[in-house]
Amino acid sequence: MRYIIVRGQASVSYAQSLVAAPETRLTALDNGLRVASEDTGHATCTVGLWISAGSRYESEKNNGAGFFLEHMAFKGTKKYPQAALEQQVESIGAHLSAYTSREHTAYYMKTLAKDLPKAVELLSDVVQSCSLNEAEIEQQRTVALRELQEVEGNLQEVCLDLLHATAYQGTPLGHSVLGPSSNARTLTRQDLVDYINSHYKAPRMVLAAAGGVNHEELVGLAKSHLSGVSFEYEGDAIPVLSPCRFTGSEIRVRDDDLPLAHIAIAVEGASAASPDVVPLMVANSIIGSYDLTHGGGKHLSSRLARLAVEKNLCHSFQAFHSSYSDTGLLGIYFVADKHHIEDMMHWSQNAWMNLCTTVTESDVARGKNAVKASLVGQLNGTTPICDDIGRHILNYGRRIPLAEWDARIDAVTPKMLRDVCSKYIYDKCPAVAAVGPIEQLPDYNRMRSAMYWLRF
Repeated sequence: MRYIIVRGQASVSYAQSLVAAPETRLTALDNGLRVASEDTGHATCTVGLWISAGSRYESEKNNGAGFFLEHMAFKGTKKYPQAALEQQVESIGAHLSAYTSREHTAYYMKTLAKDLPKAVELLSDVVQSCSLNEAEIEQQRTVALRELQEVEGNLQEVCLDLLHATAYQGTPLGHSVLGPSSNARTLTRQDLVDYINSHYKAPRMVLAAAGGVNHEELVGLAKSHLSGVSFEYEGDAIPVLSPCRFTGSEIRVRDDDLPLAHIAIAVEGASAASPDVVPLMVANSIIGSYDLTHGGGKHLSSRLARLAVEKNLCHSFQAFHSSYSDTGLLGIYFVADKHHIEDMMHWSQNAWMNLCTTVTESDVARGKNAVKASLVGQLNGTTPICDDIGRHILNYGRRIPLAEWDARIDAVTPKMLRDVCSKYIYDKCPAVAAVGPIEQLPDYNRMRSAMYWLRF
């Protein structure tokens, strides 16, 4: 029996942790806004608004508006100027935070459970009546430009943004979340107001909470603070997400002055709600991840990690699957020196081919255990649980309980895994993004021809 150590509590078995998980309760308000919560009995709680809006909903002209708004959110509302808002948050010892991704935006607050009413009041004010004053917008431009500059230095982010730009070229998923610097300089107050009016609608919002929260109390707070959120679109202009086609392609940014090459290769993966997501999660955990600073060496469970150690292939690699509402990117990202790029690419693609053709019972059993451990392990605190609730309601319309994930993982067989991997990986055109000293990266046609094996 596997045991999980929980700080400050006796260890509980994995099976017990599934059964003991509190249920997630879901209620819809009259305007379509959904309220979801999980009462874990903690003395603290995290509460937030998750909104289905992000860079995918932006055009070339206003790309970066969602990210810019995230900066403006904490700069004061019509009711609370910036100093008053900060004083309100600090007086209850809370943390106010936000993030924007390609399809979601979230504003959330971690606080003591007894201060839930104040937290909901402040969050609803931030989302509904952000002051957006012109002087503050001008000040935030320099902040946004500085952040863009900082991100340029994070080569993993640069590489994965380039991967999206080439894989989803000509579609909104190709936009980066931060947007181009030209937009950060030119976005107007009206652009931000239009973005809020178009996307911050009640049916696209979820008020999620986890920790010491009473669901009835939360619904009552939502009714008093959020029932005024509009659910109507001007002229019935409901923004419908256009499908984002995947294009097998490559983008190379060669810079021989950089010490290491950052490379990502991906195929089109499954959408968030697809049943194929679970076998692909198991497949990725079989490939695993590796970092030079980890111990383990040639005794690591992942075959690709063992090869990386023995052949000195790379500094680090990780298998990833970014899933969106109707598509996804299934890939491998690695960092290598300029002499080992070709070998690392060869063995990465070889790992993919093994998944499609020769994956064994023991590989799958190990992969399943790793996925189960990470699913339980990542819900360690009220904030990750709250984020999980918010994203699940937006993606699936409900929170998928751990026990259901567990059953779906158990149902994966080696044949199912080979079939699903063949469907997404085998003989498909990959998207490749590479930054740094990448002279040794093989020609695209060679990488494409390594996506199948000549088998008789």
